Amino acid sequence: MSKLNSGQEAPKIGVYVCHCGGNISDHVEIDKVVEQAGGLANVAVARENSFMCSDPGQEMIIEDIEAGKVNRIVVASCAPALHEATFRGAITRAGMNPYLYEHANIREQVSWVHHGPGATDKAAALVAAAVGKAGELEPLEPIRVEAEAHATVIGGGVAGMSAARDLAAQGLNVALVEKSPFLGGQVSQLDKTFPSGEAAGELLSALAAQVLHDDRITVYTCSELAEYSGYVGSFKLKLQRTPPSGQDQERLSRIGDASPGQFLPFVGVWADQPPEASEEVELTSGAVVLATGFEHYTPPQGEYGYGDLAEVITLPELIQIMAGETGGGEQLVVNGKTVNSLALIHCVGSRQIPGIHQPAPGGTLNEHCSRVCCTASLQAACELREKFPETSVFELYRDIRTYGRGQEDYYLNAGRAGVVFARFAPEAPPRIEAGGEDSALTVTVPDQLLAGEELALGVDLVVLAVGMEPRDNQGLVDKMKLPVGADRFLLEVHPKLRPVELPAAGIYLAGTCQAPMDTSEVANAAGAAAAKAGAILSAGQVELDPFVAQIDQAKCVGSGACVEACLSDGAIEMIDTPDGKRAQVNPALCMGCGVCVAVCEQDAIELNGWTLGQYEAMVDAIVAQTAGQGAKA
Repeated sequence: MSKLNSGQEAPKIGVYVCHCGGNISDHVEIDKVVEQAGGLANVAVARENSFMCSDPGQEMIIEDIEAGKVNRIVVASCAPALHEATFRGAITRAGMNPYLYEHANIREQVSWVHHGPGATDKAAALVAAAVGKAGELEPLEPIRVEAEAHATVIGGGVAGMSAARDLAAQGLNVALVEKSPFLGGQVSQLDKTFPSGEAAGELLSALAAQVLHDDRITVYTCSELAEYSGYVGSFKLKLQRTPPSGQDQERLSRIGDASPGQFLPFVGVWADQPPEASEEVELTSGAVVLATGFEHYTPPQGEYGYGDLAEVITLPELIQIMAGETGGGEQLVVNGKTVNSLALIHCVGSRQIPGIHQPAPGGTLNEHCSRVCCTASLQAACELREKFPETSVFELYRDIRTYGRGQEDYYLNAGRAGVVFARFAPEAPPRIEAGGEDSALTVTVPDQLLAGEELALGVDLVVLAVGMEPRDNQGLVDKMKLPVGADRFLLEVHPKLRPVELPAAGIYLAGTCQAPMDTSEVANAAGAAAAKAGAILSAGQVELDPFVAQIDQAKCVGSGACVEACLSDGAIEMIDTPDGKRAQVNPALCMGCGVCVAVCEQDAIELNGWTLGQYEAMVDAIVAQTAGQGAKA
C-alpha cells in the first residue's frame, strides 16, 4: 500500500463542484461555492466543471491525484446513488484508495428544492461538511467473500427460463424453481407474440427444450421458497415441493399422451412428473434471480358488465377463442352466437384514478400504465378483421400507446383495415347495457374525437383489455425483505444505472415482476440479470463495500444489546472469547445501518466510513460555515 493510500500523509483535499448542465448552476452560484471551499482547512484544490461525471470531469480528478496535488476527494454534484461509483472508479484508476472520497449532494438537497441566495449558502455548508469528513477519512479495503458457482432462478416463465439458460451458458449450475407443474408463465396463455407474430407455443417449446436438455440446469416444478438466509455468494435456500392440486391438477389431467417438454396450448410446457408427496430441497446459491411474473387484472363483478353479461369477456379470453377459429370469411362465433360487431375497451385495470375508479378490496388502485395492452388490443383487432372481414370492430380508448419498435404498425394497419376508433375521457367511460335494436349489447360512449358527442354502438361482444398486475409475492417479500414500489411491483435500485439489481447484493430482477413488459423486453431483462449474476459468480468471489460495523472487543462487555437491535439476521452474533461473550460482526450480512452503534453504551462499535469522529467533523464544519455566513450578512 502506498503512503498515500495508507492514510499517513496529511490530508490534501480536492473539491470538485458540478454545474450539472444547469440543474445545479441555475440556482446555485457555483463560483462562490468553489471560492469558499478553497478557503477551508486542508483543501488543496477547488475546481468546477459543467459535468463532473463526464470523461473530462473524471480526468480532472485523475490528473490532480497523479500530480500529487490531492489525496482526498470531495465531489459536489447530484445524488450519490447516481455517480458515487463513477467517482470511486476514477479515483481507483488514478491509483488512490477509492474510499478516501466523500460526496456532497447539492442537486436533490439544494438546487431542486431551494432558490435564491439560500441555495448557495446551503450548498457551501454541505461542501464544508463533506470537507470536514474527508479530513477524517481512512483508507478501507473491500470485503471479499467466496461465491458459490450456483444460481437459483425463481419463476419458470420466459424471463426465468431465459435467465437460467443464459446463466448455464456461463458455466454455472442453475436451479429453476416454478410453483406450477408447467413452464411458460403468462406467455403460454397467448396464441401469438408481437410484433414478430411468432406462435407462442413454438417460442416456449424451443426455450423449454434448451432448459430441460441442459445438464447444468435442474428444474424444480411444484416448488416454492420456504426458507431463506445467507448473503451474496452463499444464500441458503429451502424449497418446499408439494403435489399439484386445484387448477394445476385439472391441467395435468389434460396431458393425455403428452411427454415431458411438450407444449400444451394455453397451459404451458409440461416439465416432468410432479412429486407424489411433499418433500424439501436445500440449495446453496451464490445469487438469486427473481422472475415471478405478473397476473392479468380480473374485473370485479359489474365492471363494464363483466360477470353480469355473458357477452362481456376479457382480451385473454378472446385470444383463446380466436385461437380455435379458422376464419375463412365467416363471422366470429362466441358461445354459439354469431358476432356481427364487437367493441374493445382499453385501460381496464390500468391507469386507475383515485375518486373515479373503485379500489380493490385491499384498497389498491392500478395507477400504472400496463404498456402492452394497447398493442395487444390492436393486434387482436387486426386479426379479427383479417379472419372475419364481415365483423365490425370498434376500439374505445383513452390514449393509444404503441411504444415498441414496429408496434405503431398495428395502429396504422387497424385503421386501414376499417377498425373504428372512439376516444373517451376517464371520467366518462363507456356504458354497457343489455340489448339493442339488432345487437346483444349497446355501448354508449361520449367520443372526444367528436367534441364529446355521444355514440350508441350496437355490438354483440365487448372485450376488456385488462392490464398487468404484480403477482402476489408477499411471501417472498417478507422472507427476503424485498423492496416494493408504489405500483406494488418489485423495485430496482435505479431504473437507469442499476435496472435489474436490488439493494441486497446478489439478488436480481428479471421480467414482469418488476414492471409491465412485452416478451422482447422480458428476454432482455433476463439477459441483463443473468449477466450481472454471472459476473460475480464466475469470479469465484464477491467484493462488497466495507461500510460495515466494526467492534472493538476490548471495549465490548457482551451485553448483547447490539444483537437484539440488529436489523439483519445473523449480522452480529455473540461468540466465546477468553474474556467471556463478545459481539462479532459478519461483514457479508451487515447492512451498515448503524443501529448497533446507537445502542452500544460502551461506544465499542464504529461504522467504517461513518465513524462518530467523522460525524463530529461534519457538524463542526457546518457550524463554522453557517457562522461565517451569518457574520458576512
